[in-house]
Order: sequence, then structure tokens, then C-alpha cells
Amino acid sequence: MAKEDYYELLGVEKGVDADALKKAYRKKAVQYHPDKNPGNKEAEEMFKKVSHAYEVLSDPEKRVAYDRYGAAAFEGGGGVPRGPGGFGGGGGSGGFHDPFDIFREVFGQQGGGGGGGIFDEMFGGGGGREGGRDGADLRYDLEITLEEAARGVEKEISFRKAMACDRCDGSGAEPGSKRVTCPTCRGHGQIRRSGGIITFTQTCPTCGGAGTKVEKPCTQCRGEGRVAKNTKLNVRIPPGVDTGSRLRSSGNGEAGMAGGQSGDLYIVLAVKEHELFERQGDDLFCEIPIKFTLATLGGNIEVPTLFGKASLKIPTATQSGTTFRLRSKGMPSLRGGHQGDQLVRVSVEVPQSLTGEQKKILEEFARVSGDAAEPTSKSFFEKAKKFF
Repeated sequence: MAKEDYYELLGVEKGVDADALKKAYRKKAVQYHPDKNPGNKEAEEMFKKVSHAYEVLSDPEKRVAYDRYGAAAFEGGGGVPRGPGGFGGGGGSGGFHDPFDIFREVFGQQGGGGGGGIFDEMFGGGGGREGGRDGADLRYDLEITLEEAARGVEKEISFRKAMACDRCDGSGAEPGSKRVTCPTCRGHGQIRRSGGIITFTQTCPTCGGAGTKVEKPCTQCRGEGRVAKNTKLNVRIPPGVDTGSRLRSSGNGEAGMAGGQSGDLYIVLAVKEHELFERQGDDLFCEIPIKFTLATLGGNIEVPTLFGKASLKIPTATQSGTTFRLRSKGMPSLRGGHQGDQLVRVSVEVPQSLTGEQKKILEEFARVSGDAAEPTSKSFFEKAKKFF
């Protein structure tokens, strides 16, 4: 990934708070989401970059490291702190410490099927057990509606990944053949080379660090133990997720090699913009136009929510721009036990055309109420007097 400034990628200042950061990311994620830019590789790349930038800046520890060291804080070597609870992955496990992994339980079973989706390899596999190599973690970007985010939903996703070869059961050896000690490294997985007074240790080029090699490679996977296949997975998305939420499906990444463990699959969510509601944390906001007669006389109206209709009382003499709160009609909290509110702001509509009778009645009202003589409010007039 190119080392652009993460703050510039998200279009925010360095001291931005968490809410403004999330709002900026949501806007960028929607702008560059591959589903809105089919076939646009540049947009797809930008989506990955802004997602990575948000992953770093939304975590306090990672953000401190980035502000101090830049992108080097998340690269191997260089003396940058990467200790427990820190900012990088573990050594040979093939996984990584993920402070954003808000869900530990996810999913159904996988099966065969067609490919598709926006899908890319996130992390290379590390060392596995008995000299094997763990499979890579994978990422899948999934867009859902606000209604689905509010209620929770089950989605079937399709993608392509490296899976254990069914001919050799992942061993890489042709049936009837077996694995033997690597003759180059003699089972150590590494070889040593001398460069004058310095001795270098490097991964064995013959066995790739496994310490063993097959006598006769499998004819289907050519000795790798894995083949690329299309697969499907049912994903259960809990209520309350937001753009940037990540779901982890343990063991559903790429298959390991030579006995290594499978990687994990990470589903990164993007919530579509809604035509009526705007999300503000767990609260929802919407604006509803009402007739000036209702604003003047008061009454009850029905307003839409994500969970059906709700009754809203409009008091007498309600002013345009007044905001009302519908308790527990917003988004459910991911942690449970709480539901946000829905904020409804009313705007008073002025009729654009009047019949003769309507105009006559309003003119009489203006005369009786004194509006014809004083078309602006007294409070405003008192403040504005000094300018005349």
C-alpha cells in the first residue's frame, strides 16, 4: 500500500476527534466502494487505502504510533515498538492482533459455488506446526442497507480462495508417495551462508522452510497442497453495525500448507446512505415538512422509522426547525441493552399557490392579527432597529 498521509486520505486534520473521523471515513468509503465503481481499479485501490487509514487512526494506540513514526510503525524491523497489545502482527502464527475485531463469533458453513465479490489477500501466512506454513488472512468488502444494519441480516457471500487439495488431502504428495527430509537443509528449514566474518541464515530455497519435501508432487496441486476454488459462506451480521465494522470468521481464510493452519476471513462492512435517515452514532436524524396550519394549530402526525410508523405530537405554535425526539427508535447498540433515538426536525411549508377564497381568508387573518402592519416579529425588529 502506498505511504500516503492517512489524514489526507480521509480528508481530516491531525487533531480530528473520533466521531468526525468516522463520519469522514463513512463518506470516503461510500464514494470509493467497488459496488458503486464497478471495474474501476483506481476506486477499488482508494477504498482499500482509506479503509486501512481508518483502521489505524480509529485505534488510540495505533494512532499514537502513526503520529510518531508514520507508516513505518506498522512495518517489520526499524526498531519501532510492536510489542504485546502493540501495532503489528505476531511472528509465525499467520494471524495478527486486531483491536478492531469487535465480533469473535460469526458464521455458518462454507460450501461450493461461484466466485465474486470484492476480495483480496490481507496478510501472508506465517510458520505453522511441524514446519508447515499457515494460510493467509483474507478480506471481503460487503455493503449493506441501513435497514439491514438496524435489524441484523444473514448474507451469502461468494469468493475464490486457496483450499486444501482433495487429491492429496493437502499434503502436496501424490497418493502413494510421501514427504521426506529435505536434502538441502537436512530438515532444519534454513540454510547458513558465510559472507566473510559474517554468517547469514536464510529460508531453505528447496523446501521453503518446511524442512521436508515430497518424493513425488501431487499432479493436481503440483506439490503445493492447495488449489484455488470458488466457495460460499453464510455471514450473520448482528444489529447495530456501522461502516467500518469488521466481522471475523476464524479459519475461513486461505488453507495452510504442509499442515499449517488456515487463515481467517475478515468481512469489512459499508452501510449505504439512506434517502431519508442520517445516522449519528446510535441516533437517527430525519427532516419532515409539515403544513403551516398544523404548525400553528398543533396536532398529531405519523412519522416513519426503521421499525414502522410512530405517532408524533406537534404542539400549538411549533416553529420551523423545531426538533423532536422519539425515544428508542434509533439504531441498536452493538453492546446490547441500549437503543438510540430518532430525531425529527420539522420544517414549515408555505403554500406556493392560493385560491381566491384562501387568499381572502389569509388577508383577513393578517388584518385581524396585525401582521399586515408588522410583517416581522417584534423581537427581531428590536434587534434590527439600530441598522435603520
